[in-house]
Amino acid sequence: MTQSRYQQSLRRIRFPLVLTHLGLWAERITRAFWPLWSVLFVALALLMLGVQDSLPVEAVWIIGVGLGLAAATALVLGIRWFRVPGRQDALDRLDANLSGRPLQTLRDTQAIGGGDAASRAVWEAHQARMAERAAAAKAVSPDLRVSKRDPYALRYVAVLALSVALIFGSFLRVGSVAEMTPGGAALADGPVWEGWVEPPAYTGLPSLYLADQPEGVLEIAEGSRITLRLYGQVGALTVAESISGRTEDVPSAADASQSFDAVRAGKLSIEGPGGRSWDIALIADSNPTVQATDDITAAAFGEMSLPFEARDDYGIREGEAIISLDMEALDRRYGLARDPEPRDEIRIPLPMPVAGNRAAFNETLIEDFSEHPWANLPVKIELTVSDDPGQQSAPAAVNVPLPGRRFFDPLAAAVIEQRQALLWTRENAPDVIMVLRAVVHRPDDVFRSATTYLRMRTIQRRLELFTKHGLTEDQRDEIAEAMWNLAVLLEDGDLNDARERLKRAQERLSEAMKNGASDQEIAELMQELRQATEDYMRQLAQEQRRNGEQNQEMAQNPENMMEMTQDDLQAMMDRIQELMEQGRMAEAEQALRELQELMENMQVTQGQQGQGQQSPGEQAMEGLAETLREQQGLSDQAFRDLQEQFNPSANQGQSQGNEGRNGGEGRGQSHEGQQGEGQGQGDGEGQQGQQGQRGELADRQEALRREVERQRGAMPGQGTEAGRRAQEALRDAERAMDGAEEALRGNDLPEAIDRQSEAMEALREGMRNLGEALAEEQRQQGGQGDTAGAQSPDQRDPLGREAGNTGTISSNENLLQGEDVYRRARELLDEIRRRSGDGDRPEIERNYLERLLDRF
Repeated sequence: MTQSRYQQSLRRIRFPLVLTHLGLWAERITRAFWPLWSVLFVALALLMLGVQDSLPVEAVWIIGVGLGLAAATALVLGIRWFRVPGRQDALDRLDANLSGRPLQTLRDTQAIGGGDAASRAVWEAHQARMAERAAAAKAVSPDLRVSKRDPYALRYVAVLALSVALIFGSFLRVGSVAEMTPGGAALADGPVWEGWVEPPAYTGLPSLYLADQPEGVLEIAEGSRITLRLYGQVGALTVAESISGRTEDVPSAADASQSFDAVRAGKLSIEGPGGRSWDIALIADSNPTVQATDDITAAAFGEMSLPFEARDDYGIREGEAIISLDMEALDRRYGLARDPEPRDEIRIPLPMPVAGNRAAFNETLIEDFSEHPWANLPVKIELTVSDDPGQQSAPAAVNVPLPGRRFFDPLAAAVIEQRQALLWTRENAPDVIMVLRAVVHRPDDVFRSATTYLRMRTIQRRLELFTKHGLTEDQRDEIAEAMWNLAVLLEDGDLNDARERLKRAQERLSEAMKNGASDQEIAELMQELRQATEDYMRQLAQEQRRNGEQNQEMAQNPENMMEMTQDDLQAMMDRIQELMEQGRMAEAEQALRELQELMENMQVTQGQQGQGQQSPGEQAMEGLAETLREQQGLSDQAFRDLQEQFNPSANQGQSQGNEGRNGGEGRGQSHEGQQGEGQGQGDGEGQQGQQGQRGELADRQEALRREVERQRGAMPGQGTEAGRRAQEALRDAERAMDGAEEALRGNDLPEAIDRQSEAMEALREGMRNLGEALAEEQRQQGGQGDTAGAQSPDQRDPLGREAGNTGTISSNENLLQGEDVYRRARELLDEIRRRSGDGDRPEIERNYLERLLDRF
């Protein structure tokens, strides 16, 4: 019964037993013969990589003998270590992996209690349980680990070598070892050869296998590398060629390996059994070409754009623009009459495509030379490009005035003209000093603010000092930079007054239309006019709300008034731009004049929310604006006192005319009162009156500082980042006011004016930050604000832009304006190209980026 149950169990586990038996074979073969197959793997890898072709025959034989002895030793040791696994070994391995060794139990017999029925029943039950366990047996995996026998992991080195050979080698190279065996050359059909033509890498052309090329004319790229390999008896095959141009160190025609470059047309022959001949024709590398595709244009602030096109048969490597002064076309008058100081020509690299084919492309050279001494002078721009072999194109010359920033303000234009004369040659320094002296002689008739006057005086005095002791190049450049900054300040101005900004934008646009400016410059000036109009409308509304004015004339005579919205104004400006783009300049100028008259007579009505009580934020903004006007009034008074020091006999009545210009509402009256009192005291008390007036100005400055301190403590929005910046800006204003007060008490008017200028700038910064803080608070509270309240997320367009003042989604607010939009566009395009070439990104994203590149 026991043997029968054992045989039945063996039949049930026949398949796991066979697999376990095969695993034992694999395990013992691996442990016994791993050195043998490691040696064989290394030998095969060396043959597939062609090591035998690059070594002398003697070295190949030595390596071969060494590998053969190693393989024989490994075989002998493997045979000694190998033990053939039997069926019983497989049963023991399988039984050892089962709980209770059921197979061994099934072969056992009952030793005692055979005559007892109860004892036999227990034994039979035990045998039945063991039979069930045996029936659940599964094949045992072989243990192929040989790390104890191979502590240095040499087997992995052999596997790695074979893997490299399979990837980079070829089974065809194994046959070449037959030629190195005794009689191997005789066993071959005859001498053989192979060769390749590798064009220069920059051409992108594929390599040619010479054995596949028929005899006759063979066209290859100039500079291609030709490699030939000759196999068989030395001298059976020889190479004859006339395309390399080699005259020295020419190797033997029978050398087994030859390489040379094709530099001229000629003949290439492999002479001998199975030889072949070709007439080599070289495809010459043509010179690249470049040309400007359109006229050079300049933006409103002087940035030039020069589109160009470059072509080459294989690709452009780099390009350069060389700008030199065109002396023949130069008008040698005024500051340019003297001979100029030597100055190097301008060399700037041309923009190249970041990705894609460079054989033919269109790009635009964008640079800003507004601060260069040659700005707005006639120059010669030469464009050149070169390819990888170093061939250079013929220069494409463009004779134009070098674009630079245009200054519409007469005083700013005069400063720039003197700056150019000084940079032209330092011999012009005395003439420049004379002109600057004439400009600052009567400052109240020329300058709009004390800051620009003081800067001009500083430039004049420093230039006089430097010229007296010998003007150096560094000092000249320092003065030129200061003059540029002054001209920009005079041109742009301290545009806190929206009316002045609007007037300046209208004048610039009118001047541009008269001078025939480019479309791009007109578009930028129109954008400036739009922004200035919006600022003016906003300030006009705030002014009326601040003064509590109700338009009684509108209420009494509504039939005489015309109502316009922000959209109506935008439509008028769109019409002006459309007329200019169509070349109808006369109609555009008429429409611009109508817009100017409309803006001068405009009044803004109060909305429903504007009639109610002001919010704390509006009150804080209004208080800061009032403080800024008062500080401006103090600064103007200090500036007039400074003028009186330089010109004591000046007409006292002129001061009254200046009171209301910069002082703002509510400040001019107090100034006039002070001035009237000063005039009534008589000239005999002038000095004492001036000192008393300084003390009064200092007292007012101290009171203004205390008012700023009070406003800072009551400022809303202190929990936001913008609110904290506003607090810091007001602290800076307090420190500047404190310094201005000390300077006034010390009768140091220039220092006081400087500190007052710093205080005004800090107040403006505080107002900007306060506006951001209030907007942030409104967004956090759900987007409910005042008349121009913050926009909720639902009121944004798909690009995240807020709606305009009229609530339309088509607003162009928050778009990129006033920056280098073309350079920013190029940066975005380069980033798209970089991401499209990133293999780690998802395929769907890369496909989308490639579609963007194809479109744009």
